[in-house]
Amino acid sequence: MADGKFADVRKWRGSGRFGDRNRAPDTESWIPKTALGKRVKSGEITHIDQILDKRMRIMESQIADVLMPNLTTDLLLIGQSKGKFGGGQRRVFKQTQKKTQEGNKPKFATYAVVGNEDGYIGLGYGKSKETVPAREKAIRNAKLNIIKIRRGSGSWEDISPEPSTIPFTVEGRCGSVRIKLIPAPRGTGLSVEKECQKILRIAGIKDIWSRTSGQTNTKINLITACFNALKQLMEVRVQGRYEKQFGIIEGSAKQEPEAKT
Repeated sequence: MADGKFADVRKWRGSGRFGDRNRAPDTESWIPKTALGKRVKSGEITHIDQILDKRMRIMESQIADVLMPNLTTDLLLIGQSKGKFGGGQRRVFKQTQKKTQEGNKPKFATYAVVGNEDGYIGLGYGKSKETVPAREKAIRNAKLNIIKIRRGSGSWEDISPEPSTIPFTVEGRCGSVRIKLIPAPRGTGLSVEKECQKILRIAGIKDIWSRTSGQTNTKINLITACFNALKQLMEVRVQGRYEKQFGIIEGSAKQEPEAKT
């Protein structure tokens, strides 16, 4: 029984890459329950920007599957396996347990990140008594929290029309953790913590500098702070004359958004 319970945990140790991320979602049998889902199913809404620009709330994960079928999914390393003197290997599930008279009741938590590597990113948290339901909850919640970000060439060292970094400095916080994302010139790479690298890479950012403070060993707070920093990219109002100067784009750079309704 114990081997069966922790078999999936051993399976997901390592890079955290979701193995069947390219599997096509089953949207044909989807029966929408919300008004927004019905509009997506009928074809009235054909682009994710039509939802995000109006700040509509996504309450069905199938909406993201229909509008963004090329989503990439990844699991973040927020847990740690048991080891001598705290030297256990990092893993995607964080295990906690409650002691009762009947025995120990374990629970597993995980963070999932989804995106199209071109300006759209979503982060989700899932927790359950088993590993597979926790993973599915995290992926589903990530699809419900998809946001659009701005990219550009905000570094004074590299004035280029290619949107490989962010247009200006942003800062996010969660608990005691503070993370500042700073524009970097082309070729710098992602100079940030490894789990934050996964988030920025799936968001479509190639070059970044960062500065962190606080209890950064708390991975959940660090990941949340990084996602909150990305949210700030869309909260700042940018004048039109700066959009062309810094090559600022919103969302995807590969295709123009559909007409908004």
